[in-house]
Amino acid sequence: MVIYPYKDKKPIISDSAYIADFVTITGDVQIGDESSIWFQTVIRGDVAPTIIGNRVNIQDQCCLHQSPNKPLIIEDDVTVGHQVLLHSAIVRKGALIGMGSIILDGAEIGKGAFVGAGSLVPPGKKIPEKTLAFGRPAKVIRELTEEDLQDMERIRREYIEKAQYYKNIARMNNI
Repeated sequence: MVIYPYKDKKPIISDSAYIADFVTITGDVQIGDESSIWFQTVIRGDVAPTIIGNRVNIQDQCCLHQSPNKPLIIEDDVTVGHQVLLHSAIVRKGALIGMGSIILDGAEIGKGAFVGAGSLVPPGKKIPEKTLAFGRPAKVIRELTEEDLQDMERIRREYIEKAQYYKNIARMNNI
């Protein structure tokens, strides 16, 4: 992991968060309790703040950034799949962003919403809570079922457990 200050801003990372190897974090970034940032992810806070809530998992090879005066906000209990690009958006509590998706400036992903893999959420687009949105550009396909919501919760729990496992391995091996 590499952590850089940017000008007078230094990342603030909870002691209970897990930051994997080969992650770069710079500038005005906050990472909450029990969150996990996975291998080869880049989080830059050198233009505006990036705020990551509690129990958020940002999976491998993601890129998080912003435009001037437009922070990136990720609320609690969010899952961000592998190779996602998030840029000056708001991702509400409990949402899931599928692998390879792109979420652009001013987009808002509603509470408990699911953006399907490979989707593009254009600037300013709002995805309603507890819906499945998919495509390029993303369109709402349907409301989520109770089974969908339970599966999203299972993924969040598994990433909290995996992060704890990796933190313990690192401690035991003094890495």
